[in-house]
Amino acid sequence: MNHAYLDGPAPLAFAHRGGAAEGDENTAAAFARAVGLGYRYVETDVHGTADGVAVVFHDATLSRVTGEAGRIAELRWADLASVRVGGAAVVPRLDEVLDAWPQVRFNIDVKADGGVEATVSTIARADAGDRVLLASFSDARLARLRALTQGRVASSLGMREVARLRMASLTGRPLRLPPSVVAAQVPVRYGRLPVVDRRFLRHAHRLGLHVHVWTIDEPAEMHELLDLGVDGIMTDHVGVLRDVYRSRGHWAA
Repeated sequence: MNHAYLDGPAPLAFAHRGGAAEGDENTAAAFARAVGLGYRYVETDVHGTADGVAVVFHDATLSRVTGEAGRIAELRWADLASVRVGGAAVVPRLDEVLDAWPQVRFNIDVKADGGVEATVSTIARADAGDRVLLASFSDARLARLRALTQGRVASSLGMREVARLRMASLTGRPLRLPPSVVAAQVPVRYGRLPVVDRRFLRHAHRLGLHVHVWTIDEPAEMHELLDLGVDGIMTDHVGVLRDVYRSRGHWAA
């Protein structure tokens, strides 16, 4: 697949939530640290506030990383302005993140229906369509994102599409996908069911898709997947993945 989003040196290295194991996730500090290490791809998450602001945050509620109560969908942006992640970091807005790192590709997982229109409008205002990939665990939400962006912004496969691709890799049946789809972003397995193997990779590549695997934190598994031929790895341990890529001559920074 020839898309501007995928123009980084392969295999791609993604800082998952900016590198969640090495600092406060989804914060400006996390993104700056990953970019400082040489990461060109950052995976992040977006919710929409009650007044339609796209904010960078993983959970629907504030409690896990801020210690405060409240659901993002029920709060206005002004309510979030004083909230601190890990006691210090502000909750970033998506527009701030896109503006701060114009050279970075952002993999955006839209976590709730209320974030769809806010995310799409923010991407449009930032003229960031070529450096964003849209993802979601909800097939309906992903379909809405694709419709609103009219296929002009890259997307990854939804859950049902991944299942169809896996089945097609086993049966050889033809598979038609939306034109904006550029990647299958998948775990190594769902429970006991394997996903990423040579058949899956071969079939995805025949369709012109990248295969990016999440969330991989152990060096041995990183090497195993790279040997298998995956096109990208997402990790919480950004220093570890950087070192693995360096050892294989893949690190461009």
